[in-house]
Amino acid sequence: MTSDHDTLWRRCVYLGRVLLPLLDKEPWRQDRRRERLHSWDIDVSVGERLIEVFAALAAHAVAVDTSLPASEFETLPLSTVADAATGKQDFELLAGLPDTFADERDEIAVKVFRLYAYKGGQTSLQLLRLSTEVRHTLTVLAAREPVPAPTCGDIFRQADQANLPQ
Repeated sequence: MTSDHDTLWRRCVYLGRVLLPLLDKEPWRQDRRRERLHSWDIDVSVGERLIEVFAALAAHAVAVDTSLPASEFETLPLSTVADAATGKQDFELLAGLPDTFADERDEIAVKVFRLYAYKGGQTSLQLLRLSTEVRHTLTVLAAREPVPAPTCGDIFRQADQANLPQ
């Protein structure tokens, strides 16, 4: 049986996974992001996966902090997730995660994030840069929405319209 906490984490992961495909509807954005990752000495595939997990961690941290049930995750404002991406410390983003992960890919990505967070030095700088990339992505997607305060649900609707896999 799946707990509400596991369901919440899965919704956060889905948010992280759909952000870059939605952003990349404008192909030049993908090129610019990859150029930035390269200039920061971050492998593109690792960097893009870390952006996904960073977004999931930020959304999860906010939802846990506010005791938001999984059934209400869609109401979470994108601006709040963006603020968490750049405003929360790494350890705050890692707090309250599930003990086990249904998807091994998520577990590995969280472990890589932890490694980056605890290693310090250059990797801390890379996490800071990735946090700004997450914030930028959320800000651009929010600006595309016709509503004044877009939510995670608005992003999910965009993903459904783009037929992105769940």
